[in-house]
Amino acid sequence: MRRLVTGTAALTALACATPAQATPTQATPTQADTTAAAVQAATMQAADPIRLRIPSIGLTTRLIALELDRTGKLIAPKRYDLAGWNVAGPEPGEKGAAVIAGHVDSRTGPAVFYGLRRLKHGDRIHVDRADGSTVTFKVRRLAGYAKNRIPDKQVYGSTSRPELRLITCGGPFDKERRSYRDNLVIFAS
Repeated sequence: MRRLVTGTAALTALACATPAQATPTQATPTQADTTAAAVQAATMQAADPIRLRIPSIGLTTRLIALELDRTGKLIAPKRYDLAGWNVAGPEPGEKGAAVIAGHVDSRTGPAVFYGLRRLKHGDRIHVDRADGSTVTFKVRRLAGYAKNRIPDKQVYGSTSRPELRLITCGGPFDKERRSYRDNLVIFAS
């Protein structure tokens, strides 16, 4: 797994917390200790994501790796029909905010993340990984931000559990810049 952390727009370094440990007076681990250890083991070394599925909006897409530019900003996918994940941050299922980005449209019509605005609280998002496992997230909220005012800590910052952020363009289209003014961010855990 690779880590490249630069600039504020990149995912920040994540502090790892250890699960509750059995004290010397305990003969065997409690169910909570065993569960915490299993969660930590499952989230520490998550395999690379390969596919994103969102049944509520009929979306299935292959995932590609996305790098950061020299300023630490995530480079958008070159293709409009595929989404990509931020290789500088955690993989989906690892502790922290994993980020997947995709285009909302293209010159010829809707793109891969066109339907994200239809997501609702509680909708499920499935990320299939290279090792054959799947991690499932639930949508908590949708938020729109001006592109120059994205709250980096909320979107990219460290979290105490595995979380997912889906990002695409939104808001009004600026014809002079040939770009949307805002970003739509889906927060899921």
